[in-house]
Amino acid sequence: MPQLFAYTDGACSGNPGPGGWGVLMIAREDGAVVKKRELMGGEALTTNNRMELMAAISALEALTRQTELIIVTDSAYVKNGITEWISAWKRKNWRTAGGPPVKNVDLWQRLDAATANHNVTWRWIKGHAGHAENERADALARAGMAPFKPAVVKPAVGKPSAGREGA
Repeated sequence: MPQLFAYTDGACSGNPGPGGWGVLMIAREDGAVVKKRELMGGEALTTNNRMELMAAISALEALTRQTELIIVTDSAYVKNGITEWISAWKRKNWRTAGGPPVKNVDLWQRLDAATANHNVTWRWIKGHAGHAENERADALARAGMAPFKPAVVKPAVGKPSAGREGA
């Protein structure tokens, strides 16, 4: 039976600013890739942490049946939040140990619900460290962000400005 991996990443240009998320899903059997799927999306005004969460949520919500999978993220925020902090947040009615409300509670609740039907193992890896699957997830996140980034207009080079000819 194939083993399923979801490599997730988020990106943001400014924080907050336009952002994107990417997922590379790979099914491996005996070390060989038997199936691959790529997902991406983005938002006009968001934060990097929200995009990291959306990547994990999107991977889980793309599954159509109960699944055992490994989610690989370069976000300690996501990995620690879902494996260490979330139980206490729920006990404290979505408040942190210090008392203020949990940031991004809407997405934490959505991630919590998305994990309910699956057997998920969470792994953290260092980002931008040459890990091919993580680099692909990062590229997908940047592609997901691209439609939301303002267009950069570069001035024409070597053309005179209007009204300045012969000056």
